[in-house]
Amino acid sequence: HHRQSQEFAPAPVPDRAPGRTLRSARPPPRSPLRTALSTPPLPTERGEEAIVARLPEPTTRLPREKPLPRPRPLTRWQQFARLKGIRPKKKTNLVWDEVSGQWRRRWGYQRARDDTKEWLIEVPGNADPLEDQFAKRIQAKKERVAKNELNRLRNLARAHKMQLPSAAGLHPTGHQSKEELGRAMQVAKVSTASVGRFQERLPKEKAPRGSGKKRKFQPLFGDFAAEKKNQLELLRVMNSKKPQLDVTRATNKQMREEDQEEAAKRRKMSQKGKRKGGRQGPGGKRKGGPPSQGGKRKGDLGGKMNSGLPGLGGKRKGGQRPGGKRRK
Repeated sequence: HHRQSQEFAPAPVPDRAPGRTLRSARPPPRSPLRTALSTPPLPTERGEEAIVARLPEPTTRLPREKPLPRPRPLTRWQQFARLKGIRPKKKTNLVWDEVSGQWRRRWGYQRARDDTKEWLIEVPGNADPLEDQFAKRIQAKKERVAKNELNRLRNLARAHKMQLPSAAGLHPTGHQSKEELGRAMQVAKVSTASVGRFQERLPKEKAPRGSGKKRKFQPLFGDFAAEKKNQLELLRVMNSKKPQLDVTRATNKQMREEDQEEAAKRRKMSQKGKRKGGRQGPGGKRKGGPPSQGGKRKGDLGGKMNSGLPGLGGKRKGGQRPGGKRRK
């Protein structure tokens, strides 16, 4: 057998002593047995033929998908408190309210010394007697809330190493057209809870028209003749080689483009006339535009007047005026 294996095997197997083979094969079975004996005893159960040990549940340690979260950055007050060694003191949630004679919460609903429930406020001696103290208190609370929100945003910006834009650095937006302003006003009107139904209108304001279109769907059951007709029409259009031209739509598009071009030309000409003629106040002279009211002009009813009636009896060259002199 050894000779046959050497003849057919590509690499001959070297001869080893039986003792060496036993020594090399003995340690592998020993290591699991030694590990099993060194571990704490497992719960066992006696079966029909042998004693069975119950192994613990298998556990698999998977790597994290994302890195560990970084510690939350300190706020400005926390940095100051750590620098000065200030330790936070936990306050009790309940305090004694002398007005009601009960233990109440320090903050929030039904708190102690709630100044918003007072029906009478004493006016300070140095304050204006006509000033509304209730409105002043509400305004002061709004300012405190706004200040806290600003501090919160500053802490977030400091944590992300960003800078908040100041009010002086804000730039105005571009000029909006009439269509954009109308669209913005329409959106603002329908943004109420009643979708603009009970929104107040101006005296001459028109009723808003529904800009949206209601979608119509084909019925899921019933007569499928309409669906069959639509599918056949779609197949006919796809199989036809000639392009489908909607004459009405193309004509309307052409007319709309022509109207836009004419409007652009008129706007351009009006801007040129304004730049050429300029503007002056009432009674002045200007070129390239209609004469202003009250100024001197020739051949019009607003010239020099000798009679008591305005525009009658004035002097004019090369024209005719009732009651005036005509120069030949």
